[in-house]
Amino acid sequence: MGRSRGGLTSKIHAVVDACGLPIRLSLSEGQAYDGHQAIPLLSGLPENAVVLADRAYDADAIRKLIRGQDAFPNIPPMPQRRRQPAFSKYF
Repeated sequence: MGRSRGGLTSKIHAVVDACGLPIRLSLSEGQAYDGHQAIPLLSGLPENAVVLADRAYDADAIRKLIRGQDAFPNIPPMPQRRRQPAFSKYF
């Protein structure tokens, strides 16, 4: 349990398959950065997997981890992220 303005809170992080069935689960404190849970959860992805995540997981290290396993990150960028030229990191 973590303490925040809302009281004692926690977060559940999940990796699910295409049908929404859980593969891996992780629990963290409510005030903790979501990206810290990504490394253990995203290890061992199947080849050519598409990883759908929300903006909280938008980090270069997380994207690099996903691409390093021959998978594709589908993560919307944070509003303050600097734009990079399209497709520059793929070629």
